Amino acid sequence: MKQLLTIGQLAAYAGVTVKAVRHYHRRGLLAEPPRDTSGYRRYGAEHAIQLVKIRTLAAAGVPLVRVKDLLAANPDRFAATLAEIDHRLQERAEEIRRSRERLAQLCAGDRLFVSAEVADFLDRLCELGVSRRTVQLERNIWILVQAVSPQQAANWIADKRDALGDPEFQALYLAFDAAFDWSPDDPRLAALAERARRWMVDRPGRLEGGEPSAPDPTIAQLVAAWGGASSPAWDRLAQIAKERMVGR
Repeated sequence: MKQLLTIGQLAAYAGVTVKAVRHYHRRGLLAEPPRDTSGYRRYGAEHAIQLVKIRTLAAAGVPLVRVKDLLAANPDRFAATLAEIDHRLQERAEEIRRSRERLAQLCAGDRLFVSAEVADFLDRLCELGVSRRTVQLERNIWILVQAVSPQQAANWIADKRDALGDPEFQALYLAFDAAFDWSPDDPRLAALAERARRWMVDRPGRLEGGEPSAPDPTIAQLVAAWGGASSPAWDRLAQIAKERMVGR
């Protein structure tokens, strides 16, 4: 068959770029015709037909590594391969959808890195008037907890959400929030620690048969190493609580 088209004409005819034609040559998808006496390659109808097929398959989402096999496949194999590729595209589309949802969550606030249950709990703290600082501190701790021990995190957040329905727990939360900026020598800390102790006695944790589960050592170490998780007053509160637990 007489070779009529230059590479530029072939590319324009098939609706692709000259760069794409050369790329298909390198990938072995499109045969390269010999050069004429002037040193130029001349393409015929068979090249144009093959190029249109390649372009159509690529535009449909078929990976180039699969195009060559498809072009040589019989009708049954062609249909089966397309069905397989379509399934993978559907999976990829679902991954993209989930990624877009998470991006939307990120744009909407702080719900991206924690579970929906934790996010709802933190939203409730904001509604109660807990400071943004304390909510952010708690959120960061939940990120650590959920990464290290998802099941324990799920148990804890269920317990805390249940406790948040108690007005006394709400009041304690607000008091602890305010105490962040107190002096570690403030006498109110001892009273607050005692009030919290009484609440724990009157309303024990409902996890694991009524007692709160012990913290995972890794979680405790991570939180302890993170200086932003406390303040001198909160450290003093923790010390008082520990002393009173030992003295029980």
